[in-house]
Amino acid sequence: MTKPKVAIIGTGGTIHSLGLGPFDILDYGAQKNMMAVTDLVEMFPEVKECADLILVPYKAVPSPDIFFDDWKAIVAKMDELTASEPDLAGFVVTHGTASMEETAYFLSLTARTPLPIVCVGSQRPASGLSTDAAMNLANAIRTAAAPEARGMGGMLLLNDEIHSAREVTKTSTFRLQTFRSPDFGVLGHADGDKVVFYRKPIRTHYPDTEFDISKIDSLPRVDVIYAYTGCDATAAKAFVAAGAKGIVCAGFAPGSAGTPSEEYLAEAVKAGGLTVMISTRAGSGRVFKGKRHAERGFLTADNLNPQKARLLLSLALAVTDDPAEIERIFLTY
Repeated sequence: MTKPKVAIIGTGGTIHSLGLGPFDILDYGAQKNMMAVTDLVEMFPEVKECADLILVPYKAVPSPDIFFDDWKAIVAKMDELTASEPDLAGFVVTHGTASMEETAYFLSLTARTPLPIVCVGSQRPASGLSTDAAMNLANAIRTAAAPEARGMGGMLLLNDEIHSAREVTKTSTFRLQTFRSPDFGVLGHADGDKVVFYRKPIRTHYPDTEFDISKIDSLPRVDVIYAYTGCDATAAKAFVAAGAKGIVCAGFAPGSAGTPSEEYLAEAVKAGGLTVMISTRAGSGRVFKGKRHAERGFLTADNLNPQKARLLLSLALAVTDDPAEIERIFLTY
């Protein structure tokens, strides 16, 4: 029986990492020893049983080091492989878990391939006792190869769970079940017998995206300020002085940046050149656009968490500064 063909683009992270020994499962990063994706697959050769693999050793770095230039290069590589490998079934992107939700969401917003994209990592290094690297990688390959995965947008897989890139977030520093989709739950599971899906995201995602990052040289600066009791406008002022075109507020639930920050930001919006988006630090739930937000010229992030609202606002500001158009984009994606 012919196996499906899956491309794995390696970017590094815990899944690529080697510690000092089987119990070095926390401070392994200090060794700065990450394998290329080719070596990762050779360490767990059983994953080759899941598909014929095309291995792309793009990078081996901690995930906080991945940003726009890397995402742009990954999208371009996916375009190239989609065109050159007509029997390709899907893509897997190996990645550190720290910022994986951001990469998964950005790819879901900007990729042009029609093939499934599954981001995967691990909570324990490849060298650790009872590492989750091998099973996560195998399940990501199986999911990317599954015909049912088409049309699901960007996905993230860990711990047998398949999550939507738009909705998933990391919730625990060390536990294997770290990724959760707070409002809506998983898309499905990669079980031992088969990959099963139970729902489908309805917000727009690749390949039906309006964002062509091949025509974008860099993202406008968008920063995040965090609301806490007693906070003033110092952070907001610093970001505006640094040239921020947008600011996302990780606000008090259901959506407040605190009076000092809001008063300063309202004046900055009025002066022009700044877009302010209100999200929440709560971890789930929508932020609605109330009278106070409207009067101050603030926009709201729906149920996107602050880090994802920052990415979507960056893309939106790369193509428009019209508040009504930005609102449409947030309701679309």
